[in-house]
Amino acid sequence: MALHAEELTNESGRGGASASARPGHARGRVLAAIAVIAAVWVAFDQTTKAYFNSFDLGAVAGGPFAGLVQFRLVHNTGMAWGLFGDSTFALGVMSVAVCCFFAAYAFICAPRLNWAEVVGLALVIAGGIGNACDRFTQGYVVDFIETVFMDFPVFNIADIGVTCGFVLFLIGLFVSMSREGDSGTSDADGFGADAPSARKDG
Repeated sequence: MALHAEELTNESGRGGASASARPGHARGRVLAAIAVIAAVWVAFDQTTKAYFNSFDLGAVAGGPFAGLVQFRLVHNTGMAWGLFGDSTFALGVMSVAVCCFFAAYAFICAPRLNWAEVVGLALVIAGGIGNACDRFTQGYVVDFIETVFMDFPVFNIADIGVTCGFVLFLIGLFVSMSREGDSGTSDADGFGADAPSARKDG
């Protein structure tokens, strides 16, 4: 868990200086992890979109697989279920705004984030960036994953990132809040926290 205030005040000399630098080190480590995960997911999203966008619009490029999904190219200028059709630029701006919000949250709370929150934030940011790139460069979002066992909007890898990432982030946030409530403090066993042995160094 993060350092308690009394531990910081009791440290002196080299140990105190090292402890005071830990929050910045933890923030950098968390932000680096988020950046790497997000970059990999954006690359995966853009690569799959480029591949499936080479097929004819509306064409089934693969499947159905196990009676669950098939690959069919769709160009979406709105949101799911045709909402806000032809509002692609405004939706792109909204995606960028959401990404900026979550990026700011990650920067401010980095030392206290746990693994679930880190991965969740990275996926949400990556998904927003992936779809925003489509909207600004092509005027539409490339969707290609279609469920065949139920009526559901065609989606893509970026959409998976946003949905699963947000759920994962909420789970991590709930776990973190539960731990804080159990301990009666605001300290969390975060991804960016130092190991116990490092915190005991004098």
